Amino acid sequence: MITTYIGIGSNIEPEKHVKAAIDELKLLGSITQISTVYEAEPVGFLSNNFFNLVAELEVTCSLSELAARLRAIELKWGRLPDAQKNQDRTLDLDILLYGDVISNNDPKLPREDLFKFAFAILPLVELNPDLIVPGTKTTISEIWNHFTHNQSLKPALINLRS
Repeated sequence: MITTYIGIGSNIEPEKHVKAAIDELKLLGSITQISTVYEAEPVGFLSNNFFNLVAELEVTCSLSELAARLRAIELKWGRLPDAQKNQDRTLDLDILLYGDVISNNDPKLPREDLFKFAFAILPLVELNPDLIVPGTKTTISEIWNHFTHNQSLKPALINLRS
């Protein structure tokens, strides 16, 4: 089993799509933890706020298979095949970490979001603050403690159990 951390985001019917993402991830492996769902302002464009969270998932599939399956889930739930960066999303599923894999290919790991965006860092701190980010000697909580908090995050009022 490989422990992977998946970033989940949506700003189009976000409650519906976040719940759908959790249900779909359960079909890929065993979800061991889910962070708080945070409401976050979009970064780089003006639009509706996003719901963001991170799920810790135990999987047996390869990295390439996981990436393909996450892409298929995004498309199933209405993401446009040619979606651009800084655009509204029904569902965005990003592999933040996949075990201790470091990759410069697609998907790049560890994902750069772990060093750039509060919506990726804070939920991971919540799940595993002492996790050392592969390729660094730094824990995720150390990254958070040195991070310039330039994005407003607040817990979203969403019940993932229903």
